[in-house]
Amino acid sequence: MSAFAIRDLLHDAADRLGEAGVESARLDVRILLARAMRISREQLIAADRQPGAEEAAAFRAMIDRRAAREPLAYITGRKEFWSLNFDVGPGVLIPRPDTETLIETARSLFPDRSTPLAIADMGTGSGALLIAALKEFPNARGWGFERSADALRFARSNLRAHALGARAEIVAADWNTAPAAGFDLILSNPPYIPTADIDALEPEVRLHEPRAALDGGPDGLDSYRSLAGILPHLLRPGAIALLELGQGQFAQAEPLFRDLQTHPPVPDLAGIPRVLVLKRPK
Repeated sequence: MSAFAIRDLLHDAADRLGEAGVESARLDVRILLARAMRISREQLIAADRQPGAEEAAAFRAMIDRRAAREPLAYITGRKEFWSLNFDVGPGVLIPRPDTETLIETARSLFPDRSTPLAIADMGTGSGALLIAALKEFPNARGWGFERSADALRFARSNLRAHALGARAEIVAADWNTAPAAGFDLILSNPPYIPTADIDALEPEVRLHEPRAALDGGPDGLDSYRSLAGILPHLLRPGAIALLELGQGQFAQAEPLFRDLQTHPPVPDLAGIPRVLVLKRPK
């Protein structure tokens, strides 16, 4: 292979992904080639060897998948959330930076990080939200409720990878089965996209991520209605629930929780009201 083999591979792959509509083409090809060569992106820049035939073939296979608009995280099998790494793949929702706002809010509401909280994550998916919370509160115990068999496998694998099996349990059940008056903090990133809007999402989402984790019903509020019926019974007196909101949903979601105290929504880094803060009166 010539001394320009890596450059040529990257250039050709970036052109292909660009033609496929991938906006992050140049970054993606570097991530994927580094993965094919089993080195870091930093090592790729200073690589003193060219990829072998098997590595080049593996890279091209990954480019085929990315050109079909499969999410990068599914191809690499990894996604960072709250500066932690999580295994992800087909069948589980990919954690988003917006969801980190729930962890930031929990930290501000429970400044004593040593508090022995009982934490629940309703619809835990990959387990990223629950695991991040447990990392922030080292004396807390956690329960993640998830009915998707695919997501359960990832959540349990991630719990083991982060050595939290002694402090948490992933329950194969709908959130309606959670025990009454059992939690100090409830977290949830529920499905909240209106059904009719899903087909307008980018291909990575609408073609590959699990629809059940996206579809919030005709107005996007079905999950909030469900949670409104159970949260007053699941929270201990004085306990808090933090629910992720879609853009513009606060005004419609907030009135559903008549039996709980509501607070002004917490914005994400883009200034979008992202977290619905609910409290059970003492």
